[in-house]
Amino acid sequence: MVVFALFIISKAGGLIYNREFHTGLTKLTSNDYLMLAGSFHGMHAITKQLCPVPPVPANPASTAPSLAPSPFASRPSGLEVLESTHFRMQCFQTLTGVKFLLFTEPQQPNIDAMMRRIYELYSDFVMKNPFYTVEMPIRCEKFDRGLDGFVKVRS
Repeated sequence: MVVFALFIISKAGGLIYNREFHTGLTKLTSNDYLMLAGSFHGMHAITKQLCPVPPVPANPASTAPSLAPSPFASRPSGLEVLESTHFRMQCFQTLTGVKFLLFTEPQQPNIDAMMRRIYELYSDFVMKNPFYTVEMPIRCEKFDRGLDGFVKVRS
């Protein structure tokens, strides 16, 4: 199976990281990458607003104390997967609003586990880097090497 590319989009909609792992996607200019990230950010925000609200379960009257409801249980998610005959784009949004877009073959298995591992690499090598400024482009060799090692094993 093939992983084509990874984009990381800041909570403001700016492209802060893009990496192509395998040829197969059309080559774009840097301006096209920025426009793609901004367009996806807008579509994600719109689909998040269109997401239906799940029904609230009725709480039967009881004498036992109940826990406060989680603010994240019914949070709308927006666009998560876009699939065509040639590629699949999976989106993972963190609680801080950073979006990870992974472009793979449509039949790629275990994409959720891959996204979790990529997020772990991001947390370990980018967010714990004292020289990294949030919302700025990611330039971290350890993150690049970790991604290379993880993606090459999977492909």
